[in-house]
This record gives sequence, structure tokens and C-alpha cells, in this order.
Amino acid sequence: MPTALVIGHSKTAGLRRLGPWFNEQGLDYEVKFGGDGLPESLDGYAALIVLGGAPLPYEDDRFPWLPATRALTRQAIDGQIPMLGICLGGQLLAYVGGGTVEHRKLQPEHGITPITLDAAAADDPLFSVLPESFPMTENHVDHITSLPAEAVLLAHSDRSPVQGFRLGDCAWGLQFHPEVSATNIAAWDADDIRDVEHDGFEWEEVLRRNAVYDAENTKLAEAFARRFADIVLQAR
Repeated sequence: MPTALVIGHSKTAGLRRLGPWFNEQGLDYEVKFGGDGLPESLDGYAALIVLGGAPLPYEDDRFPWLPATRALTRQAIDGQIPMLGICLGGQLLAYVGGGTVEHRKLQPEHGITPITLDAAAADDPLFSVLPESFPMTENHVDHITSLPAEAVLLAHSDRSPVQGFRLGDCAWGLQFHPEVSATNIAAWDADDIRDVEHDGFEWEEVLRRNAVYDAENTKLAEAFARRFADIVLQAR
């Protein structure tokens, strides 16, 4: 079974609900925590998936494995190896391609957020599976404030001008989290809750909205994950 390299930025990072959907479509995956070392190349891997994390994509002093992650991202772009970057992963893709990522330049987003497709999404191999407006979970204070010149903008929200984009034929960056369910949100710890409330969000309202939209969110995230897996398999 073709295998995707998944780079996590914490020991507990993982694909969550995306993993079983990938497997059911015929795509396996291997999760590596960046702090334990990363491979030098994508040889033998069918795709690259980079998950979210706290730092900016160039804060190497906080996460010393970011240079290696950026190098693998560049390999995916240049080699036309399918890539999915989620939150920090999407910011890394934008940064490696020549875009700009800034800390607290715009308003933060937490919990279920309405996202709107841009016109180019209609013809995009991945984003065309989504409706014009859809709910996805957010959890970020950093934003992509400018895209690489050759990138294609695919989605935005009221607070984030970039929620989704494509670089090249098969590298996608997301600001939202398709892997996160309402159950995952409900399990956030006291530090997570404090951060959310510090940014002006009411925790109980975040929980309520994620529960209300969970069924719709799950259905769309599943379609999105299965489409990405199909793209990876077709690229081989």
C-alpha cells in the first residue's frame, strides 16, 4: 500500500480521524515526530502531510526540526509529490514557496468557523469536493498574509484571507483542521481553554458550536480526506 509521510510537531500529534479514511481508500501513512529526526528525502513515500503546531514556520529555535521539514516541503513541491499542509503545515508550504506568515497580524480563530470557497476551487482536484460554504475547526493566531506569486487561492474566512491554497499541481495548504472532531475539541486541556478565552472566545460557546456542526463537518472532512487519498493513488 502506498505510504504518506506525516510530520507531527508533538509526541501526541497524529492524523486523528483522517487516518482510517486514508486507509480505507488504500493509502497508508507513517507518522514521525520531528524531534525524533526526519528522513532526508521523500524517496519511498507517495505523499507528504505536515500537521499543525505552535511556532511560526521559521522559528527554528523553538522547533529545531523545521529546517528539515522545510527541505522536505521543497522536495514535495519540486518533485510534484502530493502534499497536504494543515495549519502550521499550510503556513510552511506558503513560506517555502515565497509567501508571508505573521504572528497575530490578524484576528485569531478558534472552533468551528464558516469557510468560503474562492472561484478557483470549482476546478481544483481537491477543493472541488467541498460546497461553497462549509464549517471547519480553527485554532490559530498566526496567519498567511501573502501567498507565493504562483499559488492559487482556494478558500477564505472572515478573519483569514487564506484558508486554503494550491501551489503547483498537487501541494495544498490549509489553515483549517479537517482532522479535528467535536470530541477532540472537548478533550482540550486547561492551557488550551485558557488560550482560547484569552483571545476573546467563550469556551462553552466553542463547544456548543462544534457539537452543532459536528455531523456536517465530519461528512465534509471525510469526503476531503478520501479525495486527497485518491489524488495520491492516481499520481503513482
